[in-house]
Amino acid sequence: MKNIKLSLIAIAVIGLNGCFVEGDDGTNGTNGINGVAGQDGTNGINGVTGQNGTNGQDGSAGNTSLLLQTNLIIGDINCPNSGVRFDSGIDVDTSGTLEPSEITSTNYVCAPGITEVSSTQLLTSLNNQWFIDGAALVSQNKNTWLTATSGAVAQSNSGNSNIEQQVTSYETNSPAQQAALIEQLKGSAKNIILFVGDGMGVSTVTASRILEGQMNGQFGEENSLSFDRFPFAGLAKTYNVDAQTPDSAGTMTAMVSGVKTDVGVIGVDENIERGNCSTVAGNELVTALELAELAGKSTGIISTARITHATPAATYAKSADRNWEDISDMPEAAVTAGCKDIAEQLVNFKANLEMRFEGSNVNGLEVVFGGGRRHFLPRDAAFNSSDAASAVEGDRTDGRDLTAEWSLTYPAGSYIFDQIGFNAIDTETTTHVFGLFNESHMQYEADRANDIAGEPSIAEMTAKAIAILDNNPLGFFLSIESGRIDHSHHAGSAFGALTDTIAFSDAVAMADEMTNDEDTLIIVTADHGHVFTIAGYPKRGNPILGKVVSVGQTEVSLAADGQPYTTLGYTNGRGFQNLGNEVTDADASYSMPIAAGRQDLTDVDTASTGFHQEALVPLSSETHSGEDVGIYAKGPGAFLLNGTNEQNMIYHVMDFASDLSGGVNNTQ
Repeated sequence: MKNIKLSLIAIAVIGLNGCFVEGDDGTNGTNGINGVAGQDGTNGINGVTGQNGTNGQDGSAGNTSLLLQTNLIIGDINCPNSGVRFDSGIDVDTSGTLEPSEITSTNYVCAPGITEVSSTQLLTSLNNQWFIDGAALVSQNKNTWLTATSGAVAQSNSGNSNIEQQVTSYETNSPAQQAALIEQLKGSAKNIILFVGDGMGVSTVTASRILEGQMNGQFGEENSLSFDRFPFAGLAKTYNVDAQTPDSAGTMTAMVSGVKTDVGVIGVDENIERGNCSTVAGNELVTALELAELAGKSTGIISTARITHATPAATYAKSADRNWEDISDMPEAAVTAGCKDIAEQLVNFKANLEMRFEGSNVNGLEVVFGGGRRHFLPRDAAFNSSDAASAVEGDRTDGRDLTAEWSLTYPAGSYIFDQIGFNAIDTETTTHVFGLFNESHMQYEADRANDIAGEPSIAEMTAKAIAILDNNPLGFFLSIESGRIDHSHHAGSAFGALTDTIAFSDAVAMADEMTNDEDTLIIVTADHGHVFTIAGYPKRGNPILGKVVSVGQTEVSLAADGQPYTTLGYTNGRGFQNLGNEVTDADASYSMPIAAGRQDLTDVDTASTGFHQEALVPLSSETHSGEDVGIYAKGPGAFLLNGTNEQNMIYHVMDFASDLSGGVNNTQ
């Protein structure tokens, strides 16, 4: 079988379906050879000249050969980007139809993948030093892995120095075979799932692990979250180009585009000037989600925050300011200059991508689940949903209902806003779904039961999304954010952050269960951490949300000021609140006065849902931290996530695993 790569124009020139040609007649027979002249007789007369040979008979007519041409749709196993199949053979039974048993040769003329865009369309990324360095780190980590798993013997540092150790992961006989194995893994991930726990620093992972274990009757410390059990792990350095302690816009842009950038901007490089619309053009970056879309994969985004918030927006939008979630948030100068708000960019994602990449034809985002309904609706009570929490739900000042515009773009799609609509989605027949489950952010996991119209959990959204996206034989790219871990930390509630992290872990477990390690790369990480600490010297199994009880003791420990203190706390923020078990909304602290500093916790139930930990430095909101965050991975390419990495390298690992940009000409 031959697989020929031609342009779409070449395919169009070839012709229509069902063409066939007659077989050639047999060739004429060869003329007979002239007779040989007789030899001269001895002293006699000359011999008689021989006669010419008779002409050969014409060959009999040959059997008819047929050529059958069939157009192939996008997603065909032999021509994933569409094309034409040519079957040829001899019409042995003279029926005029080429039967399967008569086919002797099959050739394919395949349309090239749209990922083969010209280098000029990707120059902003390709020429960026962060992008170049990230690609180099992938090569470096390949070598690190090769060194660790090459099968070379190493001297033991313990016991008998003559004992040798084997450190090998795969059955290979030489470094060359090991290197070949790595290259074979390139492009082997049909599916990519990127999980981002917003604000899920290492201390948050540790405390959540302990809390989940204690909720299940264990001491807690020995427990593992779902992604703790992934075979590969590393660390990511989270700083932005212009900031030691980062924000989510810059960090998520790094993860999905391969390029670090500034605080507060989305989908653009560091040459942007925040808030200046005119600096967007020419500085736009291409994201992994966009490349997946161009390659014919299905795509989806999920967030428990507003779907226009920084982390989800970085996958699809280009904005000089993360706060431009709808037109009412934008300065008049930016609107006049032609910049579009983030909500509009989401609804017009398909059209925008096709305009940027001339000649492309994409399906658009198949799955969008999250909050933020207010940014898609006009500021008019007539457009309120039954789930509205405000008298006027919408914020848009241009009168546009973007949910209706989305439905016009995808007439076969489903727009939903509550649990009933979510439950009604048929994952086998749904082509596109747009779910906005709250006016602003979705509820905290602890508060989800109090939602007006009901909303799905992050695990339920994950399962539904995968069931829809995996209908595409070319695979999918799915970004999933647990956005409210971050929000609960900002509010000073460890309970809210930890319970949302546990729900996030459940979503990861669901994705792991529904996919195959052989063709799906799952990465779990955070965009940044928080100034959240696990302190004191509590004994094993001490309630992680409780007060410190030291090893060997039964009574709470007292600080130098004579008062008890909790294991968990914050370096800064709003500080202590004792709102009891009736309050499950971490944001309730914003309606209370700031109460930083030490408090008498003697009679306080610090494990209650409404307790907010003490904070040292008084601030209106607790802040992010600048330390590294964990990366956990499994599936094709996961081995590249080892050691300490620049955060933008995550993109390059995803690109390697699925070969998203494989067709791009990297020559400058």
